[in-house]
Amino acid sequence: MKKGILFTDGGARGNPGPAGYGALLFDEKDLLLAFDGGYSSHATNNYAEYSALLIGLKLAQKNGITDLECYLDSELVVKQLKGEYKVKDANIQSFQDKISRYLSDFSSCQFIHVPRSENKHADRLVNLILDIKAE
Repeated sequence: MKKGILFTDGGARGNPGPAGYGALLFDEKDLLLAFDGGYSSHATNNYAEYSALLIGLKLAQKNGITDLECYLDSELVVKQLKGEYKVKDANIQSFQDKISRYLSDFSSCQFIHVPRSENKHADRLVNLILDIKAE
């Protein structure tokens, strides 16, 4: 068993607009194992949030994580992932389908909503990506 702690965030300036997304993977001792991020020239906040989670799951898989805790500051995305809210958008449903395929690689995976103040590293990564691309 190898536990991982994943923090992800995504955001769009304009919604839709330029969007950044990022993921940071830590081990159970709070040591950073890996991080990744990306940019889209035109996307929504939800697209960015799901993109961040998807790259985070890929990082966890590559690092041999078996038990994963995922922390997101998007309450909407967490509730959609838990099945508490329905997904009506076809693009978001496509993300959920991809995420479901990754989840089978883990013994356990939890999605936990946290306030933005508890997701500051992922938020900084997203803003750094957006600031660099805006130059």
